[in-house]
Amino acid sequence: MIQKTKHDAARKGLRRPIVAIPCDIKMMGVHPFHAVGEKYIKAVNEGAGCLPILIPVMPDPLALEEIFAVADGIFLTGSWSNVHPRHYAGPASREGTLHDEQRDALTLPLIKACIERGLPLFAVCRGFQELNVAFGGTLHQHIHEEPAEEGYAPRFDHRDKKDDPVEVQYGPAHKVSTVPGGFLAQLTGESEITVNSLHGQGIDRLGEGLEIDARAPDGTVEAVRVKEAAAFAYAVQWHPEWQFWNNPVSLKLFQAFGEAVRGHAEAAHDEETKNQVTHA
Repeated sequence: MIQKTKHDAARKGLRRPIVAIPCDIKMMGVHPFHAVGEKYIKAVNEGAGCLPILIPVMPDPLALEEIFAVADGIFLTGSWSNVHPRHYAGPASREGTLHDEQRDALTLPLIKACIERGLPLFAVCRGFQELNVAFGGTLHQHIHEEPAEEGYAPRFDHRDKKDDPVEVQYGPAHKVSTVPGGFLAQLTGESEITVNSLHGQGIDRLGEGLEIDARAPDGTVEAVRVKEAAAFAYAVQWHPEWQFWNNPVSLKLFQAFGEAVRGHAEAAHDEETKNQVTHA
């Protein structure tokens, strides 16, 4: 008899493919909590059509193997915290900067392991920056203070205004130019799209093995992909999860990610079945 696996259930429709979402550490009162914003969960659930599971960011060397034992894809969210600059040999952060070293300790090795295993990966905002750091890149900690990129418009402030209503904070902010023939250009059929903007940091030196797929008018990198990845491995600096159902580009991004996750689950099921039959 062939042993049942997690992919048998997915193949028979008993469950959807699983997307693992690493949590943030957030203080609620005097206690730290592992948490993920509802907007991210909703986007994976409804936009990608996958089952989101939240992964606590525990400093456990077995965590990666346990995650890969259940996950068909990985989604990295935005956060109020920043990647600690020691991970890219950056200058010390300014006083008051929020870090989450437990998340760093999980996500940075998780990213490389995910790519090596061919697991689909989608990352936004902080996740976008994590991807760059994981591949050896560096970050501008205050990108609005940096000089303009050569050949582009003057640098502008990509941060949101915290006093604005949330609908304004996440509303359309600026244009993004897609790279001709790139993933985003092919996905959307557009050379230019409009995105929201809620980040104070951004890519300085691009990580090795990454390819720029979109830029803001001031040259700020807004989307990257992993060039040699065997599966979907894409990241954007903006927040496509915000009311994704009202934004055709956001919806296409999550649908493409969902299709990649389902494809990975199907391929893994076929491989497991083949191995089990061989050894039966």
